[in-house]
Amino acid sequence: MLERLFQLQAHGTTVRKEVVAGITTFLTMAYIIVVNPDILSAVGMDYGAVFVATCVAAAIGTLIMGLWANYPIALAPGMGLNAFFAFTVVGGMGYSWQVALGAVFLSGFIFFILSILKVREWIINSIPMSLRFGISAGIGFFLALIALQNAGIVVDNPATMVGMGDIKAAEALLFFGGFVLICALSFRQITGAVMIGILAVTAVAMMLGLVEFKGLVSAPPSLAPTFMQLDLAGALNVGMISVIFAFLFVDLFDTSGTLIGAAQRGGLLDKDGKLPRLGKALMSDSVATMSGAALGTSTTTSYIESTAGIAAGGRTGLTAVVVAGLFLACLFLSPLASIIPPYATAPALLYVAVLMAGGLKLIEWDDITDAAPAIVTALAMPLTFSIANGIALGFITYGVIKLLSGRWADLNASVVTIAVVFILKFIFLDAA
Repeated sequence: MLERLFQLQAHGTTVRKEVVAGITTFLTMAYIIVVNPDILSAVGMDYGAVFVATCVAAAIGTLIMGLWANYPIALAPGMGLNAFFAFTVVGGMGYSWQVALGAVFLSGFIFFILSILKVREWIINSIPMSLRFGISAGIGFFLALIALQNAGIVVDNPATMVGMGDIKAAEALLFFGGFVLICALSFRQITGAVMIGILAVTAVAMMLGLVEFKGLVSAPPSLAPTFMQLDLAGALNVGMISVIFAFLFVDLFDTSGTLIGAAQRGGLLDKDGKLPRLGKALMSDSVATMSGAALGTSTTTSYIESTAGIAAGGRTGLTAVVVAGLFLACLFLSPLASIIPPYATAPALLYVAVLMAGGLKLIEWDDITDAAPAIVTALAMPLTFSIANGIALGFITYGVIKLLSGRWADLNASVVTIAVVFILKFIFLDAA
């Protein structure tokens, strides 16, 4: 049955290889089951419910990807988008988390329609590479700022806006130790480096009496506090347009980049360098996002950590099915997840930030018309505490600089349209 379903022989793999690959992928991304509830609970969402929603949304999305698209790609609530959800949409803009979930659902629905209409390639190909690199780096900087805040290293300062916290505090020292441990283990290619770092910091915190051990295994917490709590009517408010667009935009490029990168790593591209069944893969992602919003979590997206499983030999959807099973098994580990403090997950945020900032090296620094918009995008995200603002200012800057530089050929209809829409938004919607 497995052979018929996943075509193992045709992909040059075996059940054993797929299982090992699935375990490998899960270990590299398991940190999300503690990081995501930690972030979303900061704005009033029930920690236990978000923990369950995270595990179930990841399992649903990964199962669809494995059984329908037959790819060894795992999905889970995306880093960066969860921070945008909590700290910008809810914390900064003042919307309820129910409205924010509605915006996530609508972004997933639009993503699904775009996948059906097959206009996704046109959208993806029309966005300048410099802006894509700037967006990725900007999300990384955004995560870095949140990580340093959670560790108490960056604090509010009325005179300078931000300032240095107490770096001698136990929490700050544990954060630093966790971060360097994760980096060192990653360099040594130790599977599960991020999760090891999180658990190590938590263990030391327990020994110091900073957290209380509450057990390892129990029945899953109730999902009721977040299940079907999304507010679609509130999300249709005109002020939420840029938020929905930001969720959609980041998910679209995160997913596309992850799929292409992972497929290339595993030799899954066809002779023309294209990804077979791309439509199914993208629709899997969009359905996962809608399901996650209904369950009570931010955007669910494809994880680049899937390349770890591919490197271990994973080539088919059986790898994804194994990952999904492990996420479901984690439902019974809620006592362990609940004791992990923010300064233990903060090193994971900073580590992911470092990886995302790597896109800056690909910018054409000798071309100021490309470099300037990318840097504006990257810096605006953490400094305005909003991914949406970063995207908006990046597109506007790109369009105006190219226009005034006489580089009209670098502009296309989608870039101009998006830039104009954001200009109108700033003029009419943000005038107050």
